[in-house]
Amino acid sequence: MDVAPRPSIDEVWHWLRQVPDPEIPVISLTDLGIIRNVAWQDDTLVVTVTPTYSGCPATSIINLDIETALTQKGIAKVRVERQLSPAWTTDWLSAEGREKLRAYGIAPPIDGTAPDGILMKRIDRLSGTSNLSISCPRCGSAQTEKISQFGSTPCKASYRCTDCLEPFDYFKCI
Repeated sequence: MDVAPRPSIDEVWHWLRQVPDPEIPVISLTDLGIIRNVAWQDDTLVVTVTPTYSGCPATSIINLDIETALTQKGIAKVRVERQLSPAWTTDWLSAEGREKLRAYGIAPPIDGTAPDGILMKRIDRLSGTSNLSISCPRCGSAQTEKISQFGSTPCKASYRCTDCLEPFDYFKCI
């Protein structure tokens, strides 16, 4: 009996690029940057995932979506492992994912963390000593105001553009 060759890691990554985030379906799990590693361990494909935060309600759906997508491609044994350290950061969002968020009407995070050399700017923002200017994803205006720290999901805040008057979500920096 011939056994089909197992797919390469590159091919698996290609398949995972097609799996949408359940809360923001215009970006993939790879755009989101939560898939940290893909590796074969004997006859089992192990996918390592770092959730956006440890209490993310979409984690079980994400794991199921990964398993479903890969078993539909013929992979018999899939194991999804959770990795909490290092913690996920919005720096892991791909440039393409950020643009997809903007086109969808969600303002992408605008700053990074220590690896980009702007940790102090982030500390100032989190401590409230700086004014973060969030541009409207619809009209591009910087004339916006925060409505609520909490948006449609825990990882977003609600904003409103004072120029076009449209409400929008801002994907909070983590």
